[in-house]
Amino acid sequence: MDIHARIYVAGHRGLVGSAIERRLRAEGADRLLLRTHHELDLTDQQQVDRFFADEKPAYVFMAAAKVGGIHANSTMPAEFIRENLAIQINTIHSAWKHGVRKLLFLGSSCIYPRNCPQPIKEEYLLTGPLEPTNEPYAIAKIAGLEMCQAYRRQYGFDAIVAMPTNLYGPNDNYHPENSHVIPGLIRRIHEAKVAQAGEVVIWGTGKPLREFMYADDLADAALLLMREYSDVAPVNAGSGQEVSIHELAHQIASVVGFTGQLRFDTGKPDGTPRKSLDSHRLQSLGYQARTGLREGLDKAYRSWLDHSTKTDRDAPR
Repeated sequence: MDIHARIYVAGHRGLVGSAIERRLRAEGADRLLLRTHHELDLTDQQQVDRFFADEKPAYVFMAAAKVGGIHANSTMPAEFIRENLAIQINTIHSAWKHGVRKLLFLGSSCIYPRNCPQPIKEEYLLTGPLEPTNEPYAIAKIAGLEMCQAYRRQYGFDAIVAMPTNLYGPNDNYHPENSHVIPGLIRRIHEAKVAQAGEVVIWGTGKPLREFMYADDLADAALLLMREYSDVAPVNAGSGQEVSIHELAHQIASVVGFTGQLRFDTGKPDGTPRKSLDSHRLQSLGYQARTGLREGLDKAYRSWLDHSTKTDRDAPR
């Protein structure tokens, strides 16, 4: 990858896109193409085609997506499948049509079967039923992966696919209802601390095991893949750091400084029992995640506090 070429980061304000932007700038990228949703609606085919025709990016990091946790996926399945399919179809097709040299599509580990062997290898894709709580999102991501592979086979388009594990870090979604597990727990436990509440109730049994990866570590992997990898086979991107939701919640409580009780509501769904990726394919390129879970949680919490403070300070009075 030519770091001084025109590079488009789709979704640059989000968790993954902002981490990729930071990494590119640190490497010396000086011709980044960045558009907010207001400036470029990726679900609008005409807007996307016009953008690629006018700007002619050489490389595309496709980090734009509609994402959320169990609650959001359960209550808005139509939006999750419709918007993600539209974003992917428009962006991948226009990138190929207008001569992009290489595109990295970021999928998700939720595309794998609910009960497939652990750790999960890339070849386990489509070998069993998906997790019902996020099936529409997973199907959309599988379609994006298949589209990249089809365009490579038929047109020779250099589209590669990475499947990240569960991610967290700066610019994550901290919405009280639609967030993923780490930002959701950080916010709720912090608010409980501020309110001096005696307990925080957490969905599920706390038994499921999850692998978590700091977003800036994924950005390192994304740049490595863009430089070193070109193949139809997708690549898992994991940290190798696995923890139960129970232990995760207690680590977050420690980082936040919450001294109350954590109570697990066993009547609520757990989701997939375990989800850990086999990342040997990525590691064979020389990759190793650098950020430990405790360090990453501390960075994520401090980043959110800083953002919340600025938002409160800048709000109209």
